[in-house]
Amino acid sequence: MEEVSITIAFVAGLLSFLSPCVLPLVPAYLGYITGSSASKENKTFVFTRAVGFVIGFSIIFILLGASASYLGQLFIRYRRLLTKISGVIIILFGLHIVGVFEIKLLYRELRANQPQEVSSWFGSILMGSSFAIGWTPCVGPVLASILLYAGTSQTIGMGVLLLVSYSLGLGIPFLFAAIMVDRFAAAISSFNNFLPVFEKVSGLILIIFGIIIYFNLLGRWTALFY
Repeated sequence: MEEVSITIAFVAGLLSFLSPCVLPLVPAYLGYITGSSASKENKTFVFTRAVGFVIGFSIIFILLGASASYLGQLFIRYRRLLTKISGVIIILFGLHIVGVFEIKLLYRELRANQPQEVSSWFGSILMGSSFAIGWTPCVGPVLASILLYAGTSQTIGMGVLLLVSYSLGLGIPFLFAAIMVDRFAAAISSFNNFLPVFEKVSGLILIIFGIIIYFNLLGRWTALFY
């Protein structure tokens, strides 16, 4: 069950990377953290700055996961009810992403003023943290769903593992983009037409995930094999 949950969190990170709020902006983020046009920089330099950026948002996501799990432990006697509520909310997030209806609150953003140039590796960590804190409308529902699930986990360690996996799903493609920075910006244009499809797929996956959580299907499936 834990392995399946971690895999789901990793896939959620990948879907966040492919969202219309993240993928088209990756070249811009690489440009910010390198302090100039990323394509003109040494690839090792770009990659190390990208690592800092990934570390920055991973720290925030992991802290959020630990906090969600800790709060879940405080209400452990109501875990069954919280699991049901979490499942319903995740389904609503999925319906929002698919476009069945709009949750206007999810379109709100918290953005710190971004520096035009990051002058150090530590600065790229800070920028990654800003990215995590100011989650964008289409990343928010996916991340919030993983946090809700982390809140229903049996241990704080499991909640942390879920957000580590989510961060890897979001961070690994970002690092690949940094390695292939000279070709990545040009390749994005060919993917633009598919971004709405990825968004719909993300919504459908959240709906399925919410149903699985609501009916505790992960636990039932696991019991069949152990």
